[in-house]
Amino acid sequence: MLLATNSALALEGKVFDASTKNPIPNAIVTINDTVVRTDEQGRYHFDDPADKTSLDGTPILARAIGYGRTHTTVTAASAPVADMLLAPLKVNGLYLSFYGIGSKELRHKALDLIDRTKLNALVIDIKGDRGMIPYPSKIALSQEIGGRAVTTVRDMPAQLRELREKGVYLIARIVTFKDDLLAKAKPELAVKKGDGHLFKDREGLSWVQPSSQEVWRYNVDIAVEAAAMGFDEIQFDYVRFPDTVGLKFDIENKEANRVAAITGFLGTAHERLKPYNVFLSADIFGYVVWNENDTFIGQTLDGVASKVDYLCPMLYPSGFMFGIPNYRNPVANSYEIVNHTLVEAVRRSGISPLRYRPWLQAFKDYAFDRRKFEAAEVSSQIKAAEDAGSSGWLLWNPRNAYTDAGIPVDKTDKASSRLAKQGEPTTAANAEATPVAQ
Repeated sequence: MLLATNSALALEGKVFDASTKNPIPNAIVTINDTVVRTDEQGRYHFDDPADKTSLDGTPILARAIGYGRTHTTVTAASAPVADMLLAPLKVNGLYLSFYGIGSKELRHKALDLIDRTKLNALVIDIKGDRGMIPYPSKIALSQEIGGRAVTTVRDMPAQLRELREKGVYLIARIVTFKDDLLAKAKPELAVKKGDGHLFKDREGLSWVQPSSQEVWRYNVDIAVEAAAMGFDEIQFDYVRFPDTVGLKFDIENKEANRVAAITGFLGTAHERLKPYNVFLSADIFGYVVWNENDTFIGQTLDGVASKVDYLCPMLYPSGFMFGIPNYRNPVANSYEIVNHTLVEAVRRSGISPLRYRPWLQAFKDYAFDRRKFEAAEVSSQIKAAEDAGSSGWLLWNPRNAYTDAGIPVDKTDKASSRLAKQGEPTTAANAEATPVAQ
């Protein structure tokens, strides 16, 4: 409801679970760029959130861990209007690459799987592994460095609308500090080898400085553009230092500085994205969960968790070169690798398992016995994630070659949960809502 307090305007209300009608504590409620969280009774309160003259027509945005997004509009004439409903949501997704999202065949195959299984989301390259942006971005630096040389999606907002109409939860993947185009176009921003030459990783690609404010600004600009186009979530990948020794950085290469760079970037993104009510996530190395240090890449559970909504550990068994305690053959113990790592992550971080959404392996093993990851391996990983209480799971195949092998069949009415995935207005008062950047 709208409250008059000493001639200033205030706003308060509650956020409820759309299924149980129970209040949701710690929900995130936003007006403009002001953010508050609900208390244990689901209540929120803004003191003078607008311009002291009128809140009429101002969007109120809400989201919460384990739920979707929603919004409504302040209407002084019809107050109270500020109670909102959030539908429970666990995100189970597939990755579509820079080229995959532009391929009608690959996109339709992914949508067919979403129709038939528990899948309900797509992770889409907005800035891919080679620094390319697949749509006509308005960001000048992207044009300048050659990031717009190839277009795979001519009208990304229209593509997103089509996917949202199908009830798909949309995650924008942004490859952050691995950026061959930016590094070559602006060598002063590039990570260097000890001899001063540009560093190149195992794929022959260069990286940029994780502490550079210019690099931060460029990637956050892309994130803001993606949020404005309608993505539900922004996911930063390669948000770390390269895992190679002997490199030259703009800062002294010690743990405190590395962690400060990564958390500083994520904090900057968090602030810039406030007005858009999007979830923020970051991909982290699987061994970050087990290591006591920052794994020499600037990632710690506490540091990343303090700045994002969801942590996405990459729990591919093939990536666990040394295994985990008591399990030294990762590909023969897919369930244990995923489940034990998530349980350890929750234990060490002290946060809800709902804040973890792991990446799972849907590609052939490259490190051990070269086995194909098919129904048994995929289903065991999914069960491991769900048994650990995670907020869903994501399947990775770099070629976007997915089948339904091992993916649970959907037993729910997806149409009934579409509201949660689309971020449509759901309010206790059934108020009409003005479209916002969602």
